[in-house]
Amino acid sequence: MWLNHSISSIRQDTYLTRVLEKTVKGLMMNLCLFYFLILVLIDHGLGLNTDECKESKCGTHGPVVRFPFGIKGQQPDHCGYPETGFDLSCSETNETVLELPNSVKLFVKKIDYVAQVIYTSDPQDCLPRQFSNLNLSASSFRFRDVGIFNDVSLFNCSGRRGDSFFQMPCLSAPGYQVAVFGSSVSTDNIALLHCTKMYDVSLVPDDMIDGNDNILHLNWSNPSCGSCAAQGKFCRLKANTTEPETECYGKLMHIKWSSPKFLATGIVLVLILLVVVGVAIYRVYSFNRIEREYQSKIEKFLDDYRAFKPGRYSYAVIKRMTNNFKEELGQGAYGTVFKGKLSDEVLIAVKVLNSSKRNGEEFVNEVRTIGKIHHVNVVRLIGFCADGFRQALVYEYLPNDSLEKFISLPYDNNHFLGWKRLQDIALGIAKGIEYLHQGCNQRILHFDIKPRNILLDENFNPRISDFGLAKLCSKDQSTVSMTTARGTIGYIAPEVFSRNFGNVSYKSDVYSFGMLVLEMVGGRKISVDDKEKTNDQIDFPDWIYNILEGGEDLRLEIDAEEDAGIAKKLAIVGLWCIQWNPVDRPSMKTVVQMLEGDGSHLTTPSNPFSSAAPAERMHFKIPGRNFHQALEVIRETE
Repeated sequence: MWLNHSISSIRQDTYLTRVLEKTVKGLMMNLCLFYFLILVLIDHGLGLNTDECKESKCGTHGPVVRFPFGIKGQQPDHCGYPETGFDLSCSETNETVLELPNSVKLFVKKIDYVAQVIYTSDPQDCLPRQFSNLNLSASSFRFRDVGIFNDVSLFNCSGRRGDSFFQMPCLSAPGYQVAVFGSSVSTDNIALLHCTKMYDVSLVPDDMIDGNDNILHLNWSNPSCGSCAAQGKFCRLKANTTEPETECYGKLMHIKWSSPKFLATGIVLVLILLVVVGVAIYRVYSFNRIEREYQSKIEKFLDDYRAFKPGRYSYAVIKRMTNNFKEELGQGAYGTVFKGKLSDEVLIAVKVLNSSKRNGEEFVNEVRTIGKIHHVNVVRLIGFCADGFRQALVYEYLPNDSLEKFISLPYDNNHFLGWKRLQDIALGIAKGIEYLHQGCNQRILHFDIKPRNILLDENFNPRISDFGLAKLCSKDQSTVSMTTARGTIGYIAPEVFSRNFGNVSYKSDVYSFGMLVLEMVGGRKISVDDKEKTNDQIDFPDWIYNILEGGEDLRLEIDAEEDAGIAKKLAIVGLWCIQWNPVDRPSMKTVVQMLEGDGSHLTTPSNPFSSAAPAERMHFKIPGRNFHQALEVIRETE
């Protein structure tokens, strides 16, 4: 319940999260607006010209492309100079490609915008293979003026090479060499080398003949933008001109610092900046404060959650939590219970097991059975201590003690809970047992259901406790094996005492619950005449059966008719649960349905002990007024 409340509280705090998100979004919008205003004011107030044709690249390491060049598909057509050759493209491998006449394609490695030189290379690293197709007469580019050969011829030579020609290794193959001869070389000398002419080239730069880096330098003269680049400016086409003309742009215009326009712009910028910074500081402060509170609440929740998850404590911590075992709550057959504190808000009950009567079974059973289960009608195990020979169990603290306190004194009306509350308690116990039988991964058989083991919280909601005699079994397992009886005399099912009465199963807990319910009914004052007739010993199930079978009132001190109906319903349910044959007893699911109904359709079962011999029935007699005050607990030794 506490955990669900904490989770609900944190879910409600999602409203704070939404508020924080809106605050951050508002802050970002303000900053974006401020940035936009700065750009507008700078553009119009300070006179910075911009251009839509931005620099671009084909690849991460490719050359920067800007006017007079343009990249097809990435920039508008007017971003490049309107002449052949300035439209570059990108290859599939992100190489920048320059296309020249005769379908000659070269890779662009670098562009020098100041010197107006473009550095190109052959895609196959063999510039000489472009000799026959390379013609720049119809292009905007020219060879570099330095080192140009006129009228050269290419020969395929199979003889010994001389020193008067250049070799073209990338065009050669095993058995022949491709060589370039100048016009000054005699054809007689060429013939001696066993060479065959391939073709003539009128103009060849030395880059393509003796260059080893496969780089061809190409110049362009028009448009003339080198001066713009040298000044750190950009170049573009002039607008509204009939002929392609260029201009430089991109440098801040001259500013008159004392001009009214600049002063007004500066004042506006400062005011906007102050407002935005002020709002940002306030919102950041508010955000941090709310975030700290939110994180603090989460941390507290996680600490409390860990506190309710069964943990292992040392004996020193147990002593500190109980203030050195200062406040004793009670004693049992196997230990003493002390009150303690886990935190300022969490009270606990610590059961310290007696070393003289401990064999470890009760400790293991408690931790194994209820350490991982959570139900509103089962006591919560918060932690345990297994520190050498010292063993302790830490439970949630329930302020109203046990059910035994409220039903063992029939004449004490101050402790009487009322029939409606008794019915609610019986229903809560039934739901708890049903959960143990059907709601867990394994079926848990308690084997010690009695008033002392039913604890009550501040609202008198029941909690089943003390799982020291419990056994685990599969839900598919109809019976369990036991070597000897276990439980408390007066609440033990007949089959637990002797296998002659049937097999031990979850129906044994049903029997104990029935005896508990009958004790809740019989805990009120019985008439003196009946008490004298029974000589201080009442076979209560038989007594109440005879009254119900005869159609008489229960002769309990009940004033309201509604309370009489509740008492009768509880008595009938109790009689059904204590049927001698386990097969005749209902399941706890059926018991819950019987208790949730109004009782008008319930019928009295057969006499629970009609088939039992008198000697056998003596084990199941209930003492007259003080029911089961000091009954012996029987433990199984396995």
